[in-house]
Amino acid sequence: MKIIVVGGAEDTAKVAFQEIKATLKKKPNATICFPTGSSPLPLYKAMVADFKKSKTSYKNVVTFNLDEYKGLGAKHTQSYRYFMDTNLFNSIDVNKDNIHFPNGVIKDLNAECNRYHEELVNNHRDIQILGIGSNGHIGFNEPGTSFDSVTHVVSLSASTIRDNSRFFSSIKEVPKQAITMGLSEIIDSDKIILIATGINKAKAIRDCVKGPIDENCPASILQKHDNVILILDKEAASLL
Repeated sequence: MKIIVVGGAEDTAKVAFQEIKATLKKKPNATICFPTGSSPLPLYKAMVADFKKSKTSYKNVVTFNLDEYKGLGAKHTQSYRYFMDTNLFNSIDVNKDNIHFPNGVIKDLNAECNRYHEELVNNHRDIQILGIGSNGHIGFNEPGTSFDSVTHVVSLSASTIRDNSRFFSSIKEVPKQAITMGLSEIIDSDKIILIATGINKAKAIRDCVKGPIDENCPASILQKHDNVILILDKEAASLL
């Protein structure tokens, strides 16, 4: 596990983007899995700025996303598909047919989980980008999730709902369930890049890096992977 500590959020973006750009130089049709939330936003801004300036192409890139809220369609302003379209996909030349997302509004969610799992099996990820929750979750895999899990429907913990309420007008509007990639799928990637900023992530980062490999801290599974890069600001790294 490689740990890179930088000054702030903009610096995390620079380091993460260089990793992505190096991969695309070698493999223009790379498969990349993206997260949502505040941590990757500076990265997406850096990707868009570079596309406008240097025309780095994503037209052959295949994308997956970690998760989607149950009950929110792609056009809902708080859906993760809308987040990705607004902050990244609409501003680069990615082929819309190459964008893969779980469908949170389909009637048969179990069938949707199986469908998404099969897509992941058939599209090995070159890069898996992650954030981390204050309770150590990655994707929406809450503490106690099996390390063997694949795409599934999850009920969000109170802390995750509280953390995500900042994106909604009230905590009551935050969906209580989501479809998420499982932990076994997340680590099935050639390279994993985890971005974390802020003091509220410090304990989760400490448990991820120095704690036991335990399902009570889902992110601790990253200790089993041989190509993980943690890009942290000083606050997130403060307990290491």
